[in-house]
Amino acid sequence: MLYPYLTTGIGSLPHTDARAAAELVLQSFDIPFWPQLPRISFREQMIAQFSEGLPFIRVDDERKNLWVNRSDSDELERFYEFCNDETRIAISENFAEGLHAFLRLIRGKHFNCLKGHVTGPLTFTLGLNDHEGKPVYHDEELREVYLMGLEAKARWQIDALKARASQVIIFIDEPVAGALGSTAYITVERAEALRLLKEMVRTIKKCGAIPGVHCCGRAEWPFLIESGVEIVNFDAYDYGDTLLIYPAELESFLRDGGTLAWGIVPTTEAINSESEESIYALFMRRFEKLSSRIPAGLLKERILLTPACGTGSLSEAETLKVFELLIRLKESLA
Repeated sequence: MLYPYLTTGIGSLPHTDARAAAELVLQSFDIPFWPQLPRISFREQMIAQFSEGLPFIRVDDERKNLWVNRSDSDELERFYEFCNDETRIAISENFAEGLHAFLRLIRGKHFNCLKGHVTGPLTFTLGLNDHEGKPVYHDEELREVYLMGLEAKARWQIDALKARASQVIIFIDEPVAGALGSTAYITVERAEALRLLKEMVRTIKKCGAIPGVHCCGRAEWPFLIESGVEIVNFDAYDYGDTLLIYPAELESFLRDGGTLAWGIVPTTEAINSESEESIYALFMRRFEKLSSRIPAGLLKERILLTPACGTGSLSEAETLKVFELLIRLKESLA
């Protein structure tokens, strides 16, 4: 059971010591998560990290570049032979030092809940280009192939975390969802985008985990709710008022058992001008506005607290401040 005001995080940290990053997460959050560490390697960035083992993807570590080169090789045929609804594709330490440091630290322990994350199929296929610079989303076959691969990596993650926890949460990280409908993504059909998300959610639920979605932008929140996720994580610091547009949909989501994860502590340079008092005051202003449209009691029953996004772009000192302000906020509210 997810109790009100539990804290968790989004993913990235600025550390280059994987063990130190994992220890910090375990010390700081009610629901620990494995840390993504993009400063250790280009391979730990959000698209590259989940590309391992998928056909036609090429990685240039020196140039920090990732692209698709669809060749005449048998990569696709071999992938189809291997990958199905039960397939697990591991995320190796070569692509996720933070994940494996985290798994080593929790060995022999048991948690009420642990959190993992996977880059969403929209962000992955719209952010990954072929050799001509065109997003692979527009290649119907590869769009489906990479969805299958991301599902397989989610299954592997869930298995690894379920061995140490009564509950597992998997956030589908979809920052691009905040830009759908804009000129840049005018060719992305809503129905197809929703289908991809629904498939990811179905897979996570089938494996016995709780599916959530993280979007740190101005998203069409009913679109994400329609995917069947049980947790919606939003940037309450910069975009909290965007939820006010959809009170009926959000109230229905909460009454059906959904949870809002409030990303209330900033993960930009704005953290340097914030304090325990200012974050509390901001949360109360955001909460009071939303509770004018949705019953306050319902909001309080279905709430988690998170940073607005990952802290990978901050310093370690700033990251520590983000985590400490989140802890202090929980203490003030719970």
